[in-house]
Amino acid sequence: GPDVLDRVAAAIAARLAADPATSYVAALVAKGDDAILKKIGEEATETVMAAKDGDKLRITAEVADLWFHCLVLLARHGLGPADVRAELARREGNPGLAEKAARGT
Repeated sequence: GPDVLDRVAAAIAARLAADPATSYVAALVAKGDDAILKKIGEEATETVMAAKDGDKLRITAEVADLWFHCLVLLARHGLGPADVRAELARREGNPGLAEKAARGT
């Protein structure tokens, strides 16, 4: 069956059209793409700070927050975990591409 990423992604997709008054996801999406991107930036920064502190529980919690907001971004664009898995699998088959991506070049 679907793993937790798929289940969370499905819940996010279902909430995109929900009432912003009752759904965090709907409220965030209603604020526009910049609001989603701002949250991703904040969660990435909190992940970095947790990692610098070496706090495993906080690292895990912050990465979960970061992944959640990345799933919201993906859903906003009609994408999901399967698309990211496919890209990772493509890179896995071409180690040079993965190294290039890691260098950001």
